[in-house]
Amino acid sequence: MKSRESTASIKDAPRSYAQASPPTRQTIIEFDCRGLEFTAFRSDGEWTAKGLESPTKFSAIDLQEGEWFDYDEKAGEEVSIKDVKWEIRRG
Repeated sequence: MKSRESTASIKDAPRSYAQASPPTRQTIIEFDCRGLEFTAFRSDGEWTAKGLESPTKFSAIDLQEGEWFDYDEKAGEEVSIKDVKWEIRRG
């Protein structure tokens, strides 16, 4: 029996999401897949963000629930990431 090899490699380095109003669909990462197809994305792990109105950096952001809230002391404002949606598209 002949085995089939499957590979997935990152085409370009992951890109930061550029905040837009209203929010826009943006490509964050692209893969070159051979012999396989991604069917879902899970936002496991820790994410980072930078304040829009200040240089405050936020780390250890958990997006598994699709939203995150915190307070930016330097800007004196609540900050958030919400309504997160992931889409997998074929190129």
